[in-house]
Amino acid sequence: MRTLAVLPIKNFTDAKQRLETALTPGPRRALAEAMFSDVLTALRRSSAVEDILVVTRDHGAQQIAGGHGALVLDDEEHGHNPAALLGVRYALEHGYERVLLVPGDCPVLDPRELNALIELPAPGPSALIVSDRHGAGTNALLLTPPDALAPAFGPGSCERHVANAEVAGTTPEVVRFASLELDIDTPEDLDMLRRTLETMHGGAAHTRGMLSQMLRSRS
Repeated sequence: MRTLAVLPIKNFTDAKQRLETALTPGPRRALAEAMFSDVLTALRRSSAVEDILVVTRDHGAQQIAGGHGALVLDDEEHGHNPAALLGVRYALEHGYERVLLVPGDCPVLDPRELNALIELPAPGPSALIVSDRHGAGTNALLLTPPDALAPAFGPGSCERHVANAEVAGTTPEVVRFASLELDIDTPEDLDMLRRTLETMHGGAAHTRGMLSQMLRSRS
């Protein structure tokens, strides 16, 4: 099936506000850009993703996306879910059979896990819901067809997506993929990311470099 990956990206200047106790605005923006670059790299290396669409008004994000060969759609900054819906509409208008909605802050994303997710069987209208590491939020949605379910990201979205899918007559399934479970929103997430990177061989090159630079600047 033709699969379009969609990344709704908010303005980098406003990104990662919950990290303000750990990072000042400049490093927060730099970290958001680095994680976004690593997600794009993983998507580009996935053989199951046909195209990548970034929905954003941030000019820096648009430039990074273009450098990775991604399509870019301007966003009016009405929020994550409206931006995701713009991506869904684009997928429908351009003949994609599936849409993968992914965040830009899962820097350890593994292309092999992306392939495994997209290759899961999805008979009829279906929504594969990838939960975060707490089992509460949604870190990715794989929708077949693209309008099988209206995105409803935010706190408690995993359970909400399941309930909404059942109401819509779409078959929901919650799945776990380790490299998609870790999104970076809080200082605790950032500590977890550092520990995770220490156990990995390769991957997340941009984020590794940014974190190393932060450590050097503090020494």
